[in-house]
Amino acid sequence: MIYPKKIKAKKSNKLIKIGIGLSVAMALILWNINKLTTPTIPWAALANAGVLYSWIVVMYSIKKNVNIAGHVLLQTIALSVLTVYIDYKLGMKGWSLSMAIPIMIMIANLTMLVLTIVSYKRYMKYAIFQLLIVLFSMLPVVLVTEHVVQDKSLSIIASGVSVLNFLLCLGLCAKEIKEEMVRKFHF
Repeated sequence: MIYPKKIKAKKSNKLIKIGIGLSVAMALILWNINKLTTPTIPWAALANAGVLYSWIVVMYSIKKNVNIAGHVLLQTIALSVLTVYIDYKLGMKGWSLSMAIPIMIMIANLTMLVLTIVSYKRYMKYAIFQLLIVLFSMLPVVLVTEHVVQDKSLSIIASGVSVLNFLLCLGLCAKEIKEEMVRKFHF
């Protein structure tokens, strides 16, 4: 089997700079076209937000030794910000807070559960990110209690799934967590 040649770091940095330059040029072109053709519809801002999100993902993915759980957390937060921005640009109907973010939180928790089951020996490597996802998952509950979100059901379900997933992961890895605590803190 023939594998593609690995790109050298210097060459890949050059490719990244070219890609970023092209993205900035494209963003400016889209912005100008938007202002000239349909200035009342902010479609260029939405497209540029998607390009920015793509670069966040690419740059994070290129980084060496990326923790998959950290990637899940970053994706959840970045996509949440992106959907709120899109919702805001489209007139802030609230769908991003009441539906999109809770759904992303549930997907992040499902991903973390799969990671825990598949690589439970390395759960301690993922534990801090699991905890951060649980904390982020409480955002919909805060939005519900502050009456920012009208449709409460999905927000409450997402936060409940997050807490349940965290407890399930702790249960699946209780022995490993105890051994790690003994090893690190000499209990």
